[in-house]
Amino acid sequence: MGYSKFWLKNLGVYYMLIASFYFALNGALAKVMAEQMSSVEIVFFRNAVGLAIVLVSLKRLKNFGVGGKPWLLFFRAFIGSCGIIATFYNIAHIELGTAFTFQKTAPIFTALFSSIFLGEKLSFKGWCAIMLGFGGILLVIQPHISIAPTDIIGVFGGMCAGLAYTSVRELRKYYATDIIILVFVFGAALVSSALMCAEFALRGREIEILGVISSANLSKFAYFNMPSLFGWVLVALLGISGIYFQKYMTRSYAASKKAGVVAAISYTDIIFTLILGVMLGDSLPNLMAFLGILVVIISGVLIARER
Repeated sequence: MGYSKFWLKNLGVYYMLIASFYFALNGALAKVMAEQMSSVEIVFFRNAVGLAIVLVSLKRLKNFGVGGKPWLLFFRAFIGSCGIIATFYNIAHIELGTAFTFQKTAPIFTALFSSIFLGEKLSFKGWCAIMLGFGGILLVIQPHISIAPTDIIGVFGGMCAGLAYTSVRELRKYYATDIIILVFVFGAALVSSALMCAEFALRGREIEILGVISSANLSKFAYFNMPSLFGWVLVALLGISGIYFQKYMTRSYAASKKAGVVAAISYTDIIFTLILGVMLGDSLPNLMAFLGILVVIISGVLIARER
């Protein structure tokens, strides 16, 4: 009886632990898939599966929301797409745990952007948590050694995700959750497919736009490669793990009286990714980077509890 009461009381935490594992598994599958597919192609398949699932769920949706913020809705889709592409690029090129640490800086940027753009007030402890989080990022990057392109991409991905989450805080006043998700997964599938089409069209040409977008750069992360039979199995598993992540994350927040508690528990996915990354052949981060990961986790937990 005692155990039953304990599990019922902490059901939200239990569900979030499962959700965090599925999220980490999603990243591990993406890392394996990166051996035969580009980062953009993986993003496309992940969101194509999600799009099909959301379209089916819309049949049961009765209230779509009042609407009125189409440009903000499209901005959330575009900036969220940039964030997920950056994250999946890093998953393919650096240690899984480090890639997820950059991704988990999103709540730090969300708290900062919410204060700047939405006028939400942060306490002194909240601002200290943000500063602590940026200190953790510096420990992970270790700029005194060198700043790698993946470090810049990682911070960029965290900022994009932070902007996306900030926009969601405003969009949920006007649209149903399923509509926000639908536009996001459709946008991510559209952006990723457009990048693959651009790579195919520019293949073999020396074209450069603003010194960043070029045929050479696109060929590194946006090429399309038809998956093998094993690749299609991984695509299916990627979609399934994504579904279960969303399922248990939703259950977690529904079962918990304090959202900050389960939001803090969500940082366990970094621990899961460190373990899965080592199983896939990743090396453990050095002492300084490991300390940075811990600082980012502590910062995120403090912000989650604050909000």
